[in-house]
Amino acid sequence: MPTDFISPNLWIQIGIAIGIFLLFIGLRKAFTTYIFKFFLRFAEKRNIHTAANIMLALEKPVRWLIVLIGIFISLSYFPYEIIEDKTEKKLFRSGFIVLTAWSLINLSSIGTVLFPKLMKKIDMDVDQIVVPFITKMLKIIIFALATSIVAEEWGYNVNGFVAGLGLGGLAFALAAKETLSNLFGGLVIVTEKPFTIGDWIKTPSVEGTIEDITFRSTKVRTFAQALVTVPNSTLSNEPIINWSKMGKRQVAFHLGVSYDTPKAQLEQVIRRIENMLTHHELVHPDTILVKFDKFNDSSLDIYLYFFTSLTDFASYLEIKEDINFKIMEIFEEEDVKLAFPTRTLIVQTESTESQDIFEKSRS
Repeated sequence: MPTDFISPNLWIQIGIAIGIFLLFIGLRKAFTTYIFKFFLRFAEKRNIHTAANIMLALEKPVRWLIVLIGIFISLSYFPYEIIEDKTEKKLFRSGFIVLTAWSLINLSSIGTVLFPKLMKKIDMDVDQIVVPFITKMLKIIIFALATSIVAEEWGYNVNGFVAGLGLGGLAFALAAKETLSNLFGGLVIVTEKPFTIGDWIKTPSVEGTIEDITFRSTKVRTFAQALVTVPNSTLSNEPIINWSKMGKRQVAFHLGVSYDTPKAQLEQVIRRIENMLTHHELVHPDTILVKFDKFNDSSLDIYLYFFTSLTDFASYLEIKEDINFKIMEIFEEEDVKLAFPTRTLIVQTESTESQDIFEKSRS
């Protein structure tokens, strides 16, 4: 329309609409720069971490909500109909639903931090692996609900779509067989809890530390620092050795002493080693065996069998090292030598007389 035919009242309405929109853009800027940062600093200074996390989760959805409200109000003052009133309301409601879902998804993400704290306050022990799994499930449920509500808002029959899935259920089930088996495998892992995040496990497929579990797979960090993704259906059907669940860790080996060691000295060494292990603060007291086990090819073998109280690999090696040094001290003090593989070679030489007889018989 030519500007000559626009009445002053229309210009005023256009100006009001633009002004309202710019006002809300300014409010959005003020919210981000001043209001939000002020409350965030206040929460952090008071160590109210829960409030700070909630504010961070809602920041972006609230910023876009201010813009959405500004657009809706400014369009109501705009003198021309850009879109139909019915469509405009649908767009606004859809936008509000999307922003609400976005906020709930962000809040479910911080549930991994807040949920364990809540369980701790009410004296409930919750496995670390359950919280991320529940969080992911909540996100999918929120997304599915938001999608269905928006679809209903625009006149799509969600019930008809679900019924259509029912008609093609067989084909869908066959196509999604692996996905469903992985999902149920994940549920088995979460409910039975054969391991948790951070545990060291060993299966026929992989050995390493658990990093994460999703609906489809479990991520395992190997000791070579590679990240292996194992389908949940595979993991749930395999024998799993959880080394992190060890209450104590086994040590078993033989010590060979030389054959020229007197019986009294051997008995004294065995008694001293057993006494040292019994009084070692990091050796588990339940099972300690130090016995003269067998006559080996080149040594008298003492068998040692015990458990360390600490199970992590570094501590396990440190305890073994300390015990080995103490055993060396006992051997030095008792003047008993450790054996090493030896072989005695006996050479017999014939007498000169025998040699002469042999030569005569040949002639």
